[in-house]
Amino acid sequence: MDRDSVTPDVSTIPADRAERWVTHHHEFAAPSTYVYEFVWDVTEDAIGPFCTDVDGNVLLDFTSHVAAAPLGYNNPTIRERMDAYDLPEPSKIAGQDFYASGGGTADDTDFPGPTQLMDRLTDATSHYDMDTVFLSNTGAEAVENAIKICYTNGGHRGVTFDGGFHGRTLGALSLNRSKAVHRRGFPEIPGIVSVPYCTCTDECTCGWETDGPGGNVLADRLHPERGDLPADEVSYIILEPVQGEGGFRAPSPSFATDIERIRREHDIYVISDEIQAGVGRTGELWGIDHTPIEPDVITCAKGLRVGATVANEDVFPEQEGRLSSTWGAGDLLSSLQGTLTLEIIEKENLLSNATDRGRHLIEALEDATLPGSVDVRGRGLMVAVEFDTKARREAIVQAALERGLLLLGCGYKTIRFLPPLDVTAREIDLAVSLFEEATRGVESPMQTAD
Repeated sequence: MDRDSVTPDVSTIPADRAERWVTHHHEFAAPSTYVYEFVWDVTEDAIGPFCTDVDGNVLLDFTSHVAAAPLGYNNPTIRERMDAYDLPEPSKIAGQDFYASGGGTADDTDFPGPTQLMDRLTDATSHYDMDTVFLSNTGAEAVENAIKICYTNGGHRGVTFDGGFHGRTLGALSLNRSKAVHRRGFPEIPGIVSVPYCTCTDECTCGWETDGPGGNVLADRLHPERGDLPADEVSYIILEPVQGEGGFRAPSPSFATDIERIRREHDIYVISDEIQAGVGRTGELWGIDHTPIEPDVITCAKGLRVGATVANEDVFPEQEGRLSSTWGAGDLLSSLQGTLTLEIIEKENLLSNATDRGRHLIEALEDATLPGSVDVRGRGLMVAVEFDTKARREAIVQAALERGLLLLGCGYKTIRFLPPLDVTAREIDLAVSLFEEATRGVESPMQTAD
């Protein structure tokens, strides 16, 4: 498969083999969030954003597996590096109980592993004075450990934001405000307060800004004389620098300034949830880098290939056993991939590519004829198009699939674009052309009824 010339090629999707595969899969799988009956054939050709399904259809993947494959399929640099290693068995060890060496010395190892990944992460967060990492398996675990270390330092309340999504374990679920289905009926951590996440570009209409003593709803509630939320009871504020499941919404500059002012004035920890926006997705290594907020904790996963909670050593508890995870620091293969991913992003200047190609993607979408679209927005290669109805959004995702373009929804009626960080101009233009064709192809009252 030649990345410079390959194009999507779809006959029928889903076809017979995919349908049989999906049917067999669901004989055992619990109900979950499968989007459509696309079945990637891992034994067939794939490169960059292009892959092949079990029926031989060639597709253009602009989901990057929900940002978890930041270098796309079969990145030649990472494949070459990984093929050079004689991978060990077991590749997962009890990494919070045992150490592992990749040969050589700790600062010049033959096989980069958890130690080297943590070293790179502290370098990447040193501008926030972060020097300590706790590795885990997933983004939800990274968030769980972030709130645990904040609670350890005092306070029993947390602040989250409308539209936020932080994971599916019980602690993380307690922070979610994007969809009711995520947490309906499950027990929750007490003391969680939710406030608006302001994205207003002109006059604030979301309820964040107020005429109260603090000028915004959170500062009003924290006010020492007129508020109802004692600051010393608040352990942390957690936010996404760009909301993911909530619809790819970026904070307004004034909102970000308010959060930083609150952090400093009341000495409350701020957790930046970088699970989807981090590792270069927005054109900066961390989404929070676009704002004046100086986070106390960063959580990352997806594109990092492992979960990580990063902070200054003073934030972490000193007592051994307060934090642990059998596999967290012991997934040798994922740690290797994470280390190489950070290295490739730097060496191949992919932050600049994410910025340039993201601007290209937004401009191309704004110039396209997209019936029913109400907004095009994004930061770097975290781009979205919002439509007038959810039904239209769903129809467009399906129509795009039938033309060989893989996309995902987010928010209530929004479609997200998450191409690999090394996406090319040709691939952007190809995706927008297919998307425009799909959007124009579903312009009927029945398909767009809410």
